[in-house]
Amino acid sequence: MTAIARQITVHIPDDFAGKRIDKALAELYPEYSRSSIQKWLRDGLVLVDDEVPRQRDRVTGGEQVEVAVPEAAANDWRPEPIALDVRYEDPHLLVVNKPAGMVVHPGAGNADGTMMNALLFKDPNLAALPRAGIVHRLDKDTSGLLVVARSEIARNRLIEQLTERSLKRGYLALVCGVMISGGTVDAPIGRDRHDRRRMCVTERGKPAVTRYRIAQKFRAHTLLRVQLDTGRTHQIRVHMKHLGFPLVGDPVYGGRLRIPANSSDRLREALRGFRRQALHANELAVVHPVTGESLLWKQPPPADFARLIEALNDDNAER
Repeated sequence: MTAIARQITVHIPDDFAGKRIDKALAELYPEYSRSSIQKWLRDGLVLVDDEVPRQRDRVTGGEQVEVAVPEAAANDWRPEPIALDVRYEDPHLLVVNKPAGMVVHPGAGNADGTMMNALLFKDPNLAALPRAGIVHRLDKDTSGLLVVARSEIARNRLIEQLTERSLKRGYLALVCGVMISGGTVDAPIGRDRHDRRRMCVTERGKPAVTRYRIAQKFRAHTLLRVQLDTGRTHQIRVHMKHLGFPLVGDPVYGGRLRIPANSSDRLREALRGFRRQALHANELAVVHPVTGESLLWKQPPPADFARLIEALNDDNAER
């Protein structure tokens, strides 16, 4: 039997006439997702004038609707006392600077030690939200800014911003090779048929758009500022490889280590010691899901990335 967390009752406004019942309820109660409301309709937890409706039924206005809101499903995620570098927080949002090496979601081989485990320790109420409020992700070895929803209304509106591309994510990416100019990659990405751990550009994939511009050129490398229009798995890494400029240190798409001829000892050491993709989420811009305020955060790259850039600058200066 479904455990009920609360009962809500509402009268459908007259100007809602003609709307589907699931859409009408999602507009009246934005703190709940439309997909949740549709499930409640399927499970018979919604009554319209004491009758169980179908989710495609349309309202006429004036109906009395009763909703039995179920308790959040239990999960096996374990809170863990892992330190988080929180850059911003309020009742609806958290912005975290994720270190390289931290997995975002628990999964096969990563049941603990993840950002989700850390978030649940910081705020146990996140257990009531899908994925503990995480609405986008960063690869394990990508560092930088990540926004987390702390309420259902914030989660829904952040997802809308991702869909509408009004949630902006900026990255610093260091690639092998010297680019001539910036540009846009518009190439679909899908799973590699020959290696399920890898992604690739393929006509069978989902649309993916990456915009990039040159921040700095070195003798054999280029530092890019990158913006995502979409959020496919490994998107920047795959698109840069597709262009022929793989990310420095990328263990999956980067190929063999490339050290320019006549490099300084410092640069050789820095390149050999950089054992992750050189990718950092340095900017995040959102519209606050409740107040409507435009918010922007910037985060300098971590020490390992900064040391590599310094070594490249020194190498340039010696020429």
